[in-house]
Amino acid sequence: MNPALEYLATALFALAIIHTFSVPVFARLANRGGPHHGLWHMLSEVEAVFGVWACVLLVAMALLAGVEETVGYIDSRNFTEPAFVFVIMVVAASRPILELVNTLVKLLARALPIRNELAMFFVTLSFVPLAGSFITEPAAMTLAALLLREAYFRRPGQAGFKYMTLGVLFVNVSIGGVLTAYAAPPVLMVAQTFNWDTAYMAANFGWRAAIAVVINAAVLTVICRRYLLDGTLGGAGGSDSTGEQARPPVPWSVIGIHLVFLVGVVLAAHHPIVFLGFMMLFIGYAEAYPQHQSRLLIREGLMVGFFLAGLVLLGGLQKWWLQDLLAGLSPTVLYWGATFLTAITDNAALTYLGSLVEGTNEAWKYMLVAGAVTGGGLTVIANAPNPAGFSILKNCFPDGAISPLNLLAAASVPTLVAAVMFLL
Repeated sequence: MNPALEYLATALFALAIIHTFSVPVFARLANRGGPHHGLWHMLSEVEAVFGVWACVLLVAMALLAGVEETVGYIDSRNFTEPAFVFVIMVVAASRPILELVNTLVKLLARALPIRNELAMFFVTLSFVPLAGSFITEPAAMTLAALLLREAYFRRPGQAGFKYMTLGVLFVNVSIGGVLTAYAAPPVLMVAQTFNWDTAYMAANFGWRAAIAVVINAAVLTVICRRYLLDGTLGGAGGSDSTGEQARPPVPWSVIGIHLVFLVGVVLAAHHPIVFLGFMMLFIGYAEAYPQHQSRLLIREGLMVGFFLAGLVLLGGLQKWWLQDLLAGLSPTVLYWGATFLTAITDNAALTYLGSLVEGTNEAWKYMLVAGAVTGGGLTVIANAPNPAGFSILKNCFPDGAISPLNLLAAASVPTLVAAVMFLL
């Protein structure tokens, strides 16, 4: 690749990161109205940021290097992950799957020796993220975000509670997917190269992550216990968190069919033609039985896929500086470096570039992946599932936008808890 194009891609990547931190400014401008409010609204959509700047890169590449080289670069990129996140968002957010998960959350909450209002909140922030190790992190993020939105985030105000909850959710989903070798994007990128299977992940990463997830969820539950018990934050204790009280429950046969679709998509996660085929069948089935459905999150899923595709295009030209930087770090410095670099690069891209470094030992590999998942909750771009949660919950925040700085602050403490566990 032409060095000039690599430098340009890095400059555009930096501008895209600055743009993500400026989203609340554009949202406030859009809410003021005026002749350009439509433009400000488009610029306030964080899911569009990297896609827009990736389009700028492709136009510049076509002008400087030619259309043929530009098309060749696009063909060299792997867009399986953006497509998979889109599909899993649509399937996992369907009403039958959400009712099933809500039922399981209620059963687990009743089994805990604490008040149901506290137990529901705790289980949503612990059990669901840990389930991401089996149903994939994007599915866990989608389900947890929907449960939180309906049960706690609908009420106006309470921004402090919402940011603390979002910070814990993002961190717990990022570390909650490491019990297996196939569910977390940063692990998936290196599992085959490093020869890590699910037994290795569970023994070296899984138990640490599970403890950190439980601690983060428990601490936040204790902090918010007064509001959870007096009903200030919503009615998770007694209400149906799917928001479908007025409609009859979904038959178990329909839930079973939806579960088959979800499992099929998860098992075909590496084969886009297969999981896209599952999605076409799923949409057809959903259209055939609209009485058992809510609105499918197709627009939200497409926006998240667009975001991740832009990240793939822009991130693919950062190897020239990022790989050399990683290769020169000792394991301990690498851990903290990966944690902070993840916040601005996407942890899957970071671990993939690290896997290309030759001559590394087991401690170096562990620190690379541990740091990448630890920092996965700090920003919206740090972990592939984050844009899904962002898209579902953003309208519950002031001005319909989530402040990246407030998210960073809210995720800092749960990130430190994860760091302590992974560095033990």
